Amino acid sequence: MPEVRYAVFGHPIAHSLSPRIHAAFARQTGIALQYTAIDAPPEAFADILAAFAAGGGRGGNVTMPLKEQAHALCASLTPRARAAQAVNTLTWRDGQWHGDNTDGAGLVRDLTGRHGLDLRGRRTLLLGAGGAARGVAGALLEAGVLELAVVNRTAARADTLVDALGQPGRAYSRYWDDLANQGDFELIVNATSAARGTGAGAFNAPITLVNSRTVAVDINYGEAAIPFLAWARAAGCLRVVDGLGMLVEQAAEAFEAWHGVRPDTQPVYEELRAQHARLVTAD
Repeated sequence: MPEVRYAVFGHPIAHSLSPRIHAAFARQTGIALQYTAIDAPPEAFADILAAFAAGGGRGGNVTMPLKEQAHALCASLTPRARAAQAVNTLTWRDGQWHGDNTDGAGLVRDLTGRHGLDLRGRRTLLLGAGGAARGVAGALLEAGVLELAVVNRTAARADTLVDALGQPGRAYSRYWDDLANQGDFELIVNATSAARGTGAGAFNAPITLVNSRTVAVDINYGEAAIPFLAWARAAGCLRVVDGLGMLVEQAAEAFEAWHGVRPDTQPVYEELRAQHARLVTAD
């Protein structure tokens, strides 16, 4: 039986752990598949995706900076992809691409299941308003956070995301430069590509955002998560969580959608966590 082709698309993409994750899921479930990483500059993404389908591709994951572009290329969307206006999971069916977004489900499953966090009633700050933020915002609201403040360096993008969420009063946008006046939060989620380095290149935000219960979550993992999580520890956050678990959980959501079986994520997560020093950046 020939292997079915799947891939992850991004730019850059060589760092991606998705091929390792899906290979582990395939071994675990006895499913034959080929899953590769394909570099797709934004200007060439549509053509690369079409060539992949023509060559037998049947599904794909999408990472930065292509999630919003993938949304536009789909013939149909799941409700959560439509709400997010961003797609991270593609399925080829009836000669067309169909889009889903598993990011939010992956984040909530990781936080509530693996880390045992109760998200209900938490005043929540979401940093960022791009495709990654769009994927998790709605899921955080569905998980029961008390309110969601969205802050982005380009304020108009935060406004657009909040408008799409459709919960005025509960979800609202604020200016990045006005963070010091927003009070404190029980959950802070970083969905930006935080600058690396020190000094002017380090992540910086007011420590007044943090209280004694604050959990800081970066949807990045490895090196890309270092600046934000270093700030969170210095600010006195109760707990810090990186995005490795979310990555594995969102992959499991996609795998189940494609193959009809849900893999056991914990052994895959533990294997990757044991090699955390080698991890580079986020899907």
